[in-house]
Amino acid sequence: MNMIHAQSLVCGKQHCFDLAKQGYVNLLTRSGRTKYDKKIFEYRRVISKGGLFNPLHAALSEIIKSQLPNDGPASLLDAGCGEGSHLNRIQMEINRKNTNPLLAVGIDISKEGIGYAAAEYTNAIWCVADIANCPFANEQFHFILNILSPANYSEFKRLVTHNGLVIKAVPEQDYLKELREVFYEGSDKQIYSNSLTIDHFNEQFEVLDVERIRYQADLHEALIEPLLGMTPLAWGTSKERIEKVQRMNLKQVTMDFKILVGKK
Repeated sequence: MNMIHAQSLVCGKQHCFDLAKQGYVNLLTRSGRTKYDKKIFEYRRVISKGGLFNPLHAALSEIIKSQLPNDGPASLLDAGCGEGSHLNRIQMEINRKNTNPLLAVGIDISKEGIGYAAAEYTNAIWCVADIANCPFANEQFHFILNILSPANYSEFKRLVTHNGLVIKAVPEQDYLKELREVFYEGSDKQIYSNSLTIDHFNEQFEVLDVERIRYQADLHEALIEPLLGMTPLAWGTSKERIEKVQRMNLKQVTMDFKILVGKK
């Protein structure tokens, strides 16, 4: 594809994709449907800036830094990047001590999420795209990140380089357990397991490492509403149970993740 007047991408068959004013490109060939609205992305950004994911970002950054190529630039794809705060924070951590340039690309099916990402974070390429039909050529990325998001492993295997890494972060058993205990009180959903997701990853890749990251994140009052608004745990629960959490005056919440690192 060629860039025309810094305004459009045009392919050899003359298909044209205009750059939005925020700086992203929409590479979907049909409109994408998503459950995530503008408010959810606003909440996620507040939570990320509040530091709740910082230890997770640090762990992911260390994994990537330890495997960066010595002979030139590296490329990183965040598949299902949402409003971009995960990728931006990880990119900043890596660039702090890395002299080689890092090409960071974030894709998401949500135009609202990508619009937020492009408007605030100008050091990456942001694309509205479907992870099940990624608009990139084969073996373009040294690293593919998939953080708390659905995956498409056939596409990931097509896109990652021969010795590249696919790094997936999934919630673990105690993730936001303070909320789960209230929202799912009296049901079997109080106990959470991601074993099927982990087993599926193990079937698709040669697993190089598995790391668990568990910590208590500090909360202040201004973070309670965004936390409740951004998590699918609260979707569909009753107003009474949401109000019960609000009255609890939580000072900390449990963050619990498993990081899976694999290659083709």
